[in-house]
Amino acid sequence: MANTQYAGTGRRKNSVARVRLVPGTGKVTINDREFEDYIPQANLREVVLQPLQLTQTTEAYDVFVNVFGGGFSGQAGATRHGISRALLEVDPDFRPTLKSAGLLTRDDRMVERKKPGLKKARRASQFSKR
Repeated sequence: MANTQYAGTGRRKNSVARVRLVPGTGKVTINDREFEDYIPQANLREVVLQPLQLTQTTEAYDVFVNVFGGGFSGQAGATRHGISRALLEVDPDFRPTLKSAGLLTRDDRMVERKKPGLKKARRASQFSKR
């Protein structure tokens, strides 16, 4: 029998995560590195594992992630989104749980571009009357 695996793509800010779920023991690997080594902040690790904890599948699947672009926060959010989409392939009955937690919606907030004549996106130089 072929090894079953479930795939999902997640995006957040400038990060894109390609996620594969394989039946296993709950090991998480990101970019061929250990989960704790790649994401050192505990709060971001909780963000990544949130869909697995909501669906009680933390120990059921090994998670393999290839993520690029953005920073730690964006990559954690993209990974969470990808895991949520892959869990829908595992069992479509997870949809109400994941949907109510807001994990299936792609967060479309992006960095606002810098405008000409300003120092940043909205920050103008200090006004002086004279």
